[in-house]
Amino acid sequence: MKRIIVIFITLLTFISVNAAIVDTIQVYSKTMQKNIPVVVIRPDNYNSLKALPVVYMLHGYSGNHQDWVKKAGGFEIAADQHSLMIVCPDGGFNSWYWDSPVNPGSQYETFVSDELIKAIDSKYKTIKGREGRGITGLSMGGHGGLYLAFRHQDVFGVAGSMSGGVDIRPFPNNWDMAKQLGTYAEQPERWEKYTVINQLHLLTPNSLAIIIDCGTEDFFYNVNENLHQQLLYRNIPHDYIVRPGAHNWTYWKNAVKFQLLFMKNYFESARK
Repeated sequence: MKRIIVIFITLLTFISVNAAIVDTIQVYSKTMQKNIPVVVIRPDNYNSLKALPVVYMLHGYSGNHQDWVKKAGGFEIAADQHSLMIVCPDGGFNSWYWDSPVNPGSQYETFVSDELIKAIDSKYKTIKGREGRGITGLSMGGHGGLYLAFRHQDVFGVAGSMSGGVDIRPFPNNWDMAKQLGTYAEQPERWEKYTVINQLHLLTPNSLAIIIDCGTEDFFYNVNENLHQQLLYRNIPHDYIVRPGAHNWTYWKNAVKFQLLFMKNYFESARK
């Protein structure tokens, strides 16, 4: 019995050694004039590797930079498995990752697509080009992942969304969006401009690798299905995953594995 226990402990120790490195840093936003907390996940063998691709992962409404690590614990092993970095910025309580036209303290499009990128590239061994950058997120962050990537294809080469709010117009009274845009009744043109589904004119076939995932019981399912159909109509290649599931962490813990694998495959193909 003692020999079995010793062997088990030795095996457990071996497994725990191969674990991603998780740090929290502060990145200053000149645009918003404040420090933004950011979780940075590196492979365990980071020091022995050369330049790495980076996936920027965005949290949902009312969340923060710690959500992915605290609520989807274990997903960070993907940094080791796929030899990439994962960066989880704080996107504010209800920013929707816009540069808000009414709230100077909520300029998260500029922060994520410019200030954060420059800070990470200056501090870490990263591939400093769109071929080494991906972005994805859940819910509000799913909207953010596609919104930012569509608008900044010079920055990101691959984009994803999990249960994303990819069309905000059916939800004019939800998730404090009116605080960032004004009400839909008073600012209809602004709501039309700031929704993902109306950014598709920015895409050309194969200009951006795209993966979209949403559960059939999710309240965002219909807008994701509509986005999928609009992408098909425009001949924009994309992966579209639909399976039973709701708007919760049980679904996202599974979805994130496919997102990161998709991005790893993109990074490998982009380097060939």
